[in-house]
Amino acid sequence: MTTISSAAAAPVRSSMLGGLLRLLRVWGDALATYWVRREAIKTLRQLDDRTLRDIGISRCHIETAVTGDLGLELVRIR
Repeated sequence: MTTISSAAAAPVRSSMLGGLLRLLRVWGDALATYWVRREAIKTLRQLDDRTLRDIGISRCHIETAVTGDLGLELVRIR
């Protein structure tokens, strides 16, 4: 006589659900990060050039400053 256990299918379903939840969390985090960065860029673009210079960025480097892609040579603007 052969016995089939139904417990063998439970880990697959659980891992699929866990993977889907992780994927949704990653997408949600990415979307929230995008919104926060867009708002920061919008706020910085509203500042005048003197204020931007005081905080160390120029108008053309706003997006790269928000995303953190500024190279060391661009950090200090004269």
